[in-house]
Amino acid sequence: MDYLVTMTTHVPEGTSEVAVQDIRDREAAHSRELAAQGHLLRLWRPPLKPGEWRTLGLFAADDGDGLEKVLASMPLRVWRTDEVTPLASHPNDPPGHVEKPGPPAPEAGGSEFLTTFTVTVPEGTPGETVDATTAREADRARELAGQGHLLRLWTLPGQGHSLGLWWAREAAEMQAILTSLPMDAWMSVQTTPLTRHPSDPAVTGS
Repeated sequence: MDYLVTMTTHVPEGTSEVAVQDIRDREAAHSRELAAQGHLLRLWRPPLKPGEWRTLGLFAADDGDGLEKVLASMPLRVWRTDEVTPLASHPNDPPGHVEKPGPPAPEAGGSEFLTTFTVTVPEGTPGETVDATTAREADRARELAGQGHLLRLWTLPGQGHSLGLWWAREAAEMQAILTSLPMDAWMSVQTTPLTRHPSDPAVTGS
């Protein structure tokens, strides 16, 4: 099972730069080990405020207890709080993501984005309209995956919630992609631009 983990680090006041660098180095080394074991799939940096230390991680584990063991093994955990979101399979998740888990190479340019979707079907919408729109949404998702824009798609806890991982050249293109979705009129979307983390397995090749 996949999990999205928001990891927020607070370094205790008075900690030396040497101690911080030491734990950073050990964290990077252990991240490579977790990636090799198949537990750490991706790492990103979301937009940060000055002085903020926060990372988004995509992890795989058999269950919540297994994930906790993975997170507790990471050196930075002594300074870190973790917010875990379980991710379930989505019918429109692109096929082949296991064989090709990474985004386009850095030289291709562009950025990755996470999107949180909440779909609310208007009251009174005929069932056949919902079914037809759902089918067109699946077709469009396959098209976007084939173009390299839709990388992953998961179901989030709660009715009508999902999480998407995308690639686009810029924010404007990402917005155009979202408005091209057949369910756009029924969706509220929160978009988070991502930058690559130096220990991201897609960068290190672990």
